[in-house]
Amino acid sequence: MKRHDEQIAYGRRLLAAAPDPGLRRSLAARLGSSGYVVEAVETGAAAVESLGRQRFDLIIVDMDIPDLRDLSRHRPTLVERPPILCVASCDSLEQLVPEIGTEVADYVTKPCRAAELLARVQVLLRASSAAREPVLRHEDLMLDEVGYQVWRGERRLEVTAAEYRLLRHLLLNAGRVLSKEQLAWQVWGESRATNTVERLMSRLRQKVDRNKPALIHTRRGFGYWLGEETAPRL
Repeated sequence: MKRHDEQIAYGRRLLAAAPDPGLRRSLAARLGSSGYVVEAVETGAAAVESLGRQRFDLIIVDMDIPDLRDLSRHRPTLVERPPILCVASCDSLEQLVPEIGTEVADYVTKPCRAAELLARVQVLLRASSAAREPVLRHEDLMLDEVGYQVWRGERRLEVTAAEYRLLRHLLLNAGRVLSKEQLAWQVWGESRATNTVERLMSRLRQKVDRNKPALIHTRRGFGYWLGEETAPRL
């Protein structure tokens, strides 16, 4: 049985933007050790680039980022706007503004304690999950983000934790070709051997595509996608 905090962290992707390398490493280490997949960037421009190519469940922003206010001119159009948790010094709290195109939901003050940071993250993710439909679907494939269960039609799929994460990411990016390298970094936040991704994808396909039509496809030389059999444009 998973502890409640482990369930909140399971498969959640966080974007942490901080100019100080020590703070970036600290955020990545503290959150990563709690089960979150963390992408840490140095600037607001890098944060915008990440938001344009990847879905995140929560954004953590250090208010000392020098180009923070420039983000209002370049912020991406997001289908789902993740909440923002700001890291700020006490004298900058009045400057908390939604520069990344979403609302500042909460803040922690510097120096932030690990326990307080994790507690704020868990509260925001819990509230965000409760506000949206906790089920991802494509055709007759369904992934339940509350019960961590997967169904294909009337058949429940017995998937491992790694298979669940991979399938969730494919569903969130349905119709988009993803390379093995992208899947390794975007699902686990680290580089993995291509044959590791291939083996995992093979096991997942055996479970998902036992029903027809097949939903997981390969574009040779490019990667994988979930959706219609006709290959989408890159």
